[in-house]
Amino acid sequence: MHTILRLLGTAAAVMLTAYLVPGLAIASGWQTALLVALVWSAITIVIRPALQILTLPITVLTFGIFAFVLNALLFWLMSFVVPGFSVAGFWPALFGAAVLSLLTWFINKAL
Repeated sequence: MHTILRLLGTAAAVMLTAYLVPGLAIASGWQTALLVALVWSAITIVIRPALQILTLPITVLTFGIFAFVLNALLFWLMSFVVPGFSVAGFWPALFGAAVLSLLTWFINKAL
Protein backbone atom coordinates (compact mmCIF):
# COMPACT_ATOMS: atom_id res chain seq x y z
CA MET A 1 0.00 0.00 0.00
CA HIS A 2 2.86 2.36 0.83
CA THR A 3 4.40 1.81 -2.61
CA ILE A 4 1.12 2.65 -4.35
CA LEU A 5 0.80 5.85 -2.31
CA ARG A 6 4.36 6.85 -3.21
CA LEU A 7 3.66 6.18 -6.89
CA LEU A 8 0.47 8.27 -6.76
CA GLY A 9 2.39 11.01 -4.93
CA THR A 10 5.05 10.99 -7.63
CA ALA A 11 2.34 11.16 -10.32
CA ALA A 12 0.83 14.19 -8.57
CA ALA A 13 4.31 15.74 -8.42
CA VAL A 14 4.73 15.11 -12.15
CA MET A 15 1.42 16.85 -12.90
CA LEU A 16 2.38 19.80 -10.70
CA THR A 17 5.84 19.98 -12.26
CA ALA A 18 4.36 20.07 -15.77
CA TYR A 19 2.07 22.87 -14.61
CA LEU A 20 4.86 24.90 -12.97
CA VAL A 21 7.74 24.51 -15.43
CA PRO A 22 7.30 25.99 -18.91
CA GLY A 23 8.50 23.63 -21.62
CA LEU A 24 7.05 20.47 -20.08
CA ALA A 25 3.84 18.97 -21.42
CA ILE A 26 1.71 15.98 -20.51
CA ALA A 27 -0.73 15.10 -23.27
CA SER A 28 -3.09 12.51 -21.79
CA GLY A 29 -3.43 13.59 -18.18
CA TRP A 30 -3.25 11.15 -15.27
CA GLN A 31 -2.48 8.06 -17.33
CA THR A 32 0.65 9.63 -18.74
CA ALA A 33 1.58 11.08 -15.36
CA LEU A 34 1.37 7.62 -13.79
CA LEU A 35 3.54 6.20 -16.57
CA VAL A 36 6.06 9.03 -16.14
CA ALA A 37 6.11 8.38 -12.38
CA LEU A 38 6.72 4.68 -12.96
CA VAL A 39 9.50 5.28 -15.49
CA TRP A 40 11.10 8.00 -13.33
CA SER A 41 11.10 5.63 -10.35
CA ALA A 42 12.72 2.90 -12.44
CA ILE A 43 15.34 5.29 -13.78
CA THR A 44 16.07 6.57 -10.27
CA ILE A 45 16.45 3.06 -8.86
CA VAL A 46 18.27 1.28 -11.71
CA ILE A 47 20.05 3.62 -14.12
CA ARG A 48 21.01 6.68 -12.07
CA PRO A 49 23.20 4.91 -9.46
CA ALA A 50 25.27 3.24 -12.17
CA LEU A 51 25.70 6.53 -14.04
CA GLN A 52 26.61 8.35 -10.83
CA ILE A 53 29.43 5.89 -10.24
CA LEU A 54 30.63 6.20 -13.84
CA THR A 55 30.56 10.00 -13.76
CA LEU A 56 32.00 10.37 -10.27
CA PRO A 57 35.32 11.91 -11.46
CA ILE A 58 33.60 14.69 -13.42
CA THR A 59 31.15 15.24 -10.56
CA VAL A 60 34.06 15.70 -8.16
CA LEU A 61 35.83 18.07 -10.57
CA THR A 62 32.70 20.22 -10.91
CA PHE A 63 32.00 20.15 -7.16
CA GLY A 64 28.74 18.25 -7.65
CA ILE A 65 27.20 20.41 -10.36
CA PHE A 66 27.39 17.57 -12.89
CA ALA A 67 24.93 15.61 -10.72
CA PHE A 68 22.28 18.18 -11.69
CA VAL A 69 23.23 17.81 -15.36
CA LEU A 70 22.98 14.02 -15.11
CA ASN A 71 19.55 14.31 -13.48
CA ALA A 72 18.40 16.67 -16.25
CA LEU A 73 19.65 14.34 -18.98
CA LEU A 74 17.81 11.40 -17.43
CA PHE A 75 14.66 13.55 -17.17
CA TRP A 76 15.04 14.51 -20.83
CA LEU A 77 15.52 10.82 -21.71
CA MET A 78 12.09 10.14 -20.24
CA SER A 79 10.50 12.29 -22.93
CA PHE A 80 11.79 9.84 -25.55
CA VAL A 81 10.59 6.78 -23.62
CA VAL A 82 7.14 7.88 -22.45
CA PRO A 83 4.60 8.74 -25.16
CA GLY A 84 2.59 11.85 -24.39
CA PHE A 85 5.32 13.44 -22.25
CA SER A 86 7.48 16.10 -23.85
CA VAL A 87 10.39 18.23 -22.71
CA ALA A 88 11.24 21.25 -24.88
CA GLY A 89 14.99 21.31 -24.20
CA PHE A 90 17.80 21.10 -21.70
CA TRP A 91 16.79 24.01 -19.46
CA PRO A 92 13.20 22.81 -18.98
CA ALA A 93 14.65 19.37 -18.26
CA LEU A 94 17.01 20.84 -15.65
CA PHE A 95 14.28 22.86 -13.94
CA GLY A 96 11.77 20.03 -14.29
CA ALA A 97 14.11 17.50 -12.70
CA ALA A 98 14.86 19.86 -9.82
CA VAL A 99 11.19 20.71 -9.20
CA LEU A 100 10.14 17.05 -9.51
CA SER A 101 12.82 15.96 -7.04
CA LEU A 102 11.79 18.61 -4.51
CA LEU A 103 8.07 17.91 -4.87
CA THR A 104 8.59 14.14 -4.66
CA TRP A 105 10.72 14.53 -1.55
CA PHE A 106 8.13 16.78 0.06
CA ILE A 107 5.19 14.48 -0.80
CA ASN A 108 7.04 11.37 0.39
CA LYS A 109 7.87 13.08 3.69
CA ALA A 110 4.23 14.06 4.09
CA LEU A 111 3.08 10.49 3.46
